[in-house]
Amino acid sequence: MPAIRVNSKQTRNGSRAGLYASRASMRPADDPESRIAWLRDLAREGRLAGTAAELDGATRRELTGAAYDVVWPVVFARLTRRVERNRGHLLCATRVDRLADECLDRFHDDVEAVIEDLLTHARQPIEHLEAWITVRLTPATVDAHRRSRGRRGALQRPRLPGWLDDALGHDPWLTALAVEILVWVGVSATAGTQTWPLEAWAQRRGQRTGDWTGSDPALVAGEVERVLAVMRSRPEWYESYVERPLGAKQAPVASAPADEIVPLVLAEPHAHVDAELLRLAAEAVHAIDHRVSRGEQAEAVVIEVIRTVFGRPLAEGLSRAPHATADPLGGVTGALADVATVNRITQTVLAIIAGQGRHSPA
Repeated sequence: MPAIRVNSKQTRNGSRAGLYASRASMRPADDPESRIAWLRDLAREGRLAGTAAELDGATRRELTGAAYDVVWPVVFARLTRRVERNRGHLLCATRVDRLADECLDRFHDDVEAVIEDLLTHARQPIEHLEAWITVRLTPATVDAHRRSRGRRGALQRPRLPGWLDDALGHDPWLTALAVEILVWVGVSATAGTQTWPLEAWAQRRGQRTGDWTGSDPALVAGEVERVLAVMRSRPEWYESYVERPLGAKQAPVASAPADEIVPLVLAEPHAHVDAELLRLAAEAVHAIDHRVSRGEQAEAVVIEVIRTVFGRPLAEGLSRAPHATADPLGGVTGALADVATVNRITQTVLAIIAGQGRHSPA
């Protein structure tokens, strides 16, 4: 077995090969070959799932470790390699230790799903264990993928709603892009420092439309905004199936050392801060408007939204060394403890909303 590097998911709850446990009295010999032979014997006798359900502690971990040793080569050879080739990741398709970080995460997710499926459903005698696992690869991983999307609040089976299809004029590429968006918000993968995988979608646009020259990331970015604008026409649907699951993605971490990152400054520093503050203010007003329109009490909404929006670190501060400048948000959330300040902010926000022709102050 090649050395498989440990990623963040492995360290979160221990080794992927040690997710479970069992009774010490049933513990097999310590060497891996004996544990695998024990696993195969249980499968051959039709007792694998039943035994796994009864075990706990160290023996369950050893049974799962044996399952891991059997499962991972099948997953890579029969599933991961094909998926990576289809994605154009030819290096990732060669060996497990060549998988990129994002692809490695997917591989471990699939292995975990297949192990769980094996130890749950192997209740009949299984003579050829690898063949049985191969047959179960697609249902096991698809089911795990759907459950993962459900936990994130995304659509488990992303499909294009009829109203969205109509609003996009049944355009083949825009409707396909809408489905891509619905799929993307429900997966754990990120697009580096971008929100959307525009490079990959530009390639898919070229494949679908035949317009390879015009299918660049900048054009696709505009099309994404066009689709999102249509989705936002149904705010509750958009919040449930796009905004919320998208917010569950883990923010990417820059791999380059901080002293090697030299931002290109195109304006004075205060201009960036002012722009960020305006963006945050607009975000807060939009959120307050949406919630007040649903009948929520204005003062409580204002306090919660401002604490959430302005309580985050200001993005502009990421481009400067800590404590190099004063915090422009300092004291904003702390001021919410003062009743008079809250009343003044509430009246100001409601006046802005009313001025936009929406909801008048309650």
